[in-house]
Amino acid sequence: MAEIFGLGKVSSKHVGELVFDIMALSSSSYKYVLGMDFGTTSIKVVLIDTQSKEITDSYTLPTKADSSNTVEHAKEQDPERIIDTLNQCIAALPRDKLQNVTKIGVSGQMHGVMFWKAGTGCSWGTRDAVHMFWPSETSQLTTWQDGRCSSDFLSTLPQPNSHLSVATGFGCATIFWHLRHRPEFLAEFTSAGTIHDYVVAMLCGLDKCLMSTQNAASWGYFNTRSHQWNLDILEDSGFPVHLLPDPVQSGCYAGLSCAEWHGIPLQTPVAAALGDFQCSVYSCMTDRTSAVLNVSTSAQLTYAMPAGFEPPTTPDPSSPVSYFPYFDGTYLAVAASLNGGNVMATFVEMLTSWMKELGTDVDDSTIYSRLIKAALDQESSDLTVSPTIFGERHNTSSLGQVCNISVSNISVGQVTRALCRGIMDNLASMLPPEALLESGVTQIMGSGSALSRNEVLRQEAERAFPLPVLFGKDVDSAVGAAMIVIDRS
Repeated sequence: MAEIFGLGKVSSKHVGELVFDIMALSSSSYKYVLGMDFGTTSIKVVLIDTQSKEITDSYTLPTKADSSNTVEHAKEQDPERIIDTLNQCIAALPRDKLQNVTKIGVSGQMHGVMFWKAGTGCSWGTRDAVHMFWPSETSQLTTWQDGRCSSDFLSTLPQPNSHLSVATGFGCATIFWHLRHRPEFLAEFTSAGTIHDYVVAMLCGLDKCLMSTQNAASWGYFNTRSHQWNLDILEDSGFPVHLLPDPVQSGCYAGLSCAEWHGIPLQTPVAAALGDFQCSVYSCMTDRTSAVLNVSTSAQLTYAMPAGFEPPTTPDPSSPVSYFPYFDGTYLAVAASLNGGNVMATFVEMLTSWMKELGTDVDDSTIYSRLIKAALDQESSDLTVSPTIFGERHNTSSLGQVCNISVSNISVGQVTRALCRGIMDNLASMLPPEALLESGVTQIMGSGSALSRNEVLRQEAERAFPLPVLFGKDVDSAVGAAMIVIDRS
């Protein structure tokens, strides 16, 4: 134990099995848990009082981290911009409260992968009188939206020993792509993980990246029953298995902070990074009879499977429903659509571009608000929009379609109404309302940034599902990450 709680780097060989007695480490003056979420487009941080479990402070900033790439369909982000945004968010929280943080919970966008060198993945220093770290010798972050792994490429990969299929944007699929096309790139690095795994590793000074079973399952080639990577299958294919993180149970701790950070004390326990989806569900699922509908950049509809449920032993790539590991050996049934708020965003961007070409310059937010207003004045539309412009993991070749066009249904209001209806109908086709009712679901907790700002989407959610849809309690991955730490103390 002295080795674990001492200064310096923490060996992952022992940490994965360690359950910290956090209460023994806390003193009466320590009152807050820090929750962090690394989203696709923004970072959110929250402080939660450990006694009242109330949010005392929160801060969100867009990362603006998207970077260009010559690879077709590649989606990458700059870790330096992400960590710079993180530092800005943490610095915006009250300093006196940060000094009384006792634990840190972390969640983030699943599936993605970045690479770094062990021991040199970041630099620690002082900026503006604040002690922090920033990336050093890392790769770009390849996000879950990455489309470089085509269906033809994926068909050449070995079959995983897992109930989950492998799709483009998954960490292992991206590593396979580099192995085939850029093996010299992989040779530059010794570690790999999600962006939030990276942050935990840097905060704790880990010599080996640790990854929760939630994140590991999102990478592919991970068996959630044995809690192990498919090492034999991967090694036989020449996969660089030394890059794989060490898997640990979701909800355990990765280690102690190796330095004071923004006033947060040295040796503060840091939880292993979790999936943003699971944390968002944890933040709002009131009981096992509640389903959760989340529409942000993408969209998900999920409900809890009964205790003792075991997923199929082999994946069904054509199934729109997957089973994601949750906590304590349980699973969530999930219809995860790639088409959510990003569809509306693309529609707005298209209109903005058209208007600029026609000599009129109107900002995105103005167009968005006018679209919603026009759609609210239009209760229905016989225009049919299939919004799957980003494809779906169970049908990567799907494209968007607009049908039943007539001179009487092409107003801005009708098109926007039909688009919002299409987003909800697509999700309902993946996980039909009948399946929810048969599983004992009695209500749907609806949330996410796209739902919160779009009343038309909320109306269409209520129309698509014959169950009470409640919009009061917002889904919040940062809050979920913090609450898990508190509940497991």
